[in-house]
Amino acid sequence: MEKIIAVVVSYNRHTQLVQCIEALRNQTRQPDEILVVNNGSTDYTSVWLDKQSDVVQFYQENVGSAGGYHAGIKWAYDKGYTWIWCMDDDSYPRYDALEMLMTHKGEGLSLLNSAVLNKSDKKTFVWKMLSYKTIDEVSENVIDGVCHPFNGALIHQKIVAQVGLPKSNLFFWGEGSEYYYRIVNQHQIAAKTITKSVQYHPAHTYEIRADWNYASSWKMYFYVRNRYQVLQTKMGNKMLSFIAYMCFMMAFCGVILFYQKTDKLKKMAFAFSPMVHALTQNYTATADSVIEGLKASQKKTVMAVMASKLRKKMLCIFVPSFGENPGAATI
Repeated sequence: MEKIIAVVVSYNRHTQLVQCIEALRNQTRQPDEILVVNNGSTDYTSVWLDKQSDVVQFYQENVGSAGGYHAGIKWAYDKGYTWIWCMDDDSYPRYDALEMLMTHKGEGLSLLNSAVLNKSDKKTFVWKMLSYKTIDEVSENVIDGVCHPFNGALIHQKIVAQVGLPKSNLFFWGEGSEYYYRIVNQHQIAAKTITKSVQYHPAHTYEIRADWNYASSWKMYFYVRNRYQVLQTKMGNKMLSFIAYMCFMMAFCGVILFYQKTDKLKKMAFAFSPMVHALTQNYTATADSVIEGLKASQKKTVMAVMASKLRKKMLCIFVPSFGENPGAATI
């Protein structure tokens, strides 16, 4: 008998998580189990989950969304679930989302995904969907070759057996893309978006040209570092992926120079660290360690400014100003 488990990765989003769980409970085809991977939440999430008799809580320290999906899919696979339905805690499925996905389960081994729509207007695609901008423009029931894991992705256990698990060392950003390319490009498994199945998700707010705050840019670290791994999996060629990554880095620095309004030099210097870590396969960073690095960088900058001011004052005291000649004879 086929069994379905819904896997939700959560971190400090209690209110949104409640909405997601309620939507899972009200599915026309309910999952057989609901698993929440609690990534070390420090808000009311853990307390609330402890009170839910129909929800399994897997608690771990915060290892990012990548570590969350790695742990959740592994738990579900080890327990023998046939289908693993994955989603973020700030998204939720429409009442018939799972039923609509399951209508396509017999069409060969495929990665199935819901159409991911903006929570606010419930029409606009959150991520690029060919040339379509809204669900109203779509006439077909299936869009081949497009998926957006892990937002409403339905993964068969055979895919996990062939492809393996998401890469937990990516921590955040790009883990879904890397897994997608591993499934589709490396293992030649079809990917399909089922348009009658809908997952609602917040609008994609990231825009690389928009001025981002240097002091709180820990997410940008993972965006830069993980791109190399995504390109390697996508292209399957070390030399080509290296060239593509260098082109990406040049474009990234170009965007900083031409579009960023603040801290341009700091941002370019900041991008150097994740690039080096990507090329040397250093995946030890966490959000906390990146934030600590940014704080240290800020302190160094303040100290450098203070040292510069002190140096100028010392020069004024002990070094004659321009035009003075204390050794000249008086006429």
